[in-house]
Amino acid sequence: MVKMAERLTFGTAIVDWQERINVERLRRERAEKARAVLRARGVPAILAARPENTRYLTGLRGPEFQPQLWYVLFFAESEPIVFHHAGWIRFYPAEAPWIKDWRLARAWLSSGPGPEAADEEAKKFADGVHQALVERKVDKEQVAVVGFDGRAQRALADQGVKTIDGWPLMLDATKTKTVDEISCLKMAFAITDASWYAAWEKLRPGARDTDASEAAKAAAWAAGADEVPAMHFRTGPTSFDRAYERTGRILNHGDLAYASFCSLGYLGYKTCYYRTFSVGREPDAKTKDWYRRLVERLDNVIGAIKPGATTRDAARHFAPASTWGYKDEAELLTLEIGHGIGLHAYGYPIINRQWSLDHPQTFEAGMTIAIEGREGEPGIGGVRLEDAVVVTQSGAELVDHWPRDEILVAPRT
Repeated sequence: MVKMAERLTFGTAIVDWQERINVERLRRERAEKARAVLRARGVPAILAARPENTRYLTGLRGPEFQPQLWYVLFFAESEPIVFHHAGWIRFYPAEAPWIKDWRLARAWLSSGPGPEAADEEAKKFADGVHQALVERKVDKEQVAVVGFDGRAQRALADQGVKTIDGWPLMLDATKTKTVDEISCLKMAFAITDASWYAAWEKLRPGARDTDASEAAKAAAWAAGADEVPAMHFRTGPTSFDRAYERTGRILNHGDLAYASFCSLGYLGYKTCYYRTFSVGREPDAKTKDWYRRLVERLDNVIGAIKPGATTRDAARHFAPASTWGYKDEAELLTLEIGHGIGLHAYGYPIINRQWSLDHPQTFEAGMTIAIEGREGEPGIGGVRLEDAVVVTQSGAELVDHWPRDEILVAPRT
């Protein structure tokens, strides 16, 4: 029997009479963790793009409709420099007083203006980064870089900036979560339960799968989410294996329907959350057996997660690819898996038979991990389940609360 984590005692609103999510502490402790990793690796700075990295390091948002529109130069021993995008650079500094050094970002819109213009802009980008490193007196040292394309990497090299891969540093910094990060995840999962309820009411014979998705999205916004994804369903014969979605398929009596309510966000912390429903009637004996095996398997994976144990210990409880007639464990990648969640959707650790048996990672208290699996038959239907856990000193505890031990019949009656 899996154990539930403590539930939140507060909501999304700000009050002065209760300690809730402390955003100043959230920013400060994330930055402290990142600086600790830089110091431990002997790296003076990390140059970071992509929202999961820039938000972690600075607490800032930015435009994400193109990659590398803005970026951050974060230092181990001094305050960060934020290179922000047109428009944002004029508006944002007054709104984020904890950042003291703002500069204009250089971007080449995925080389849309052509190779010559892109190269010219990349040189200006590298010049700006190099100048900042000179100012902070670390231009002779190696700098970590994460989230940039090959043109950016080449421009930095041409400018004489020595670089190393920054992904391992970011993954190391983010692998365990602070109390406020864990509260953000709990809030995101609590909000998502409103979406499950709305979908549960909408899933009925004759409705479209997209009707349930739209109802779920509206419920998430109303409950306080600040990022809401497509929240798509797969139903009937399309529910095993996982493939395309948002088909507009009309539900039939007795269909299985599952959704991946993933990337629903609260303060940037995102869910990864699957549940399965049976449309119009109790699931048959075969389906119940699929689901029983699935719950038992995930319970065993979760039960093996504790500080000091490894991903090998947990991965042994996942079913091998041969269970479904597959020849390679890669055919189950992202289907039978545990993965770190937070601002980074696939952070440390990863639990699966593909990698963990030979390359185990050690569990630590404070890690937050999503655990997912599935059962079924191609062309017939399938069931899915995904839970999220926080690793405590005594083991893994669930942070999601929608019923998981049996398949609910939809619609709600």
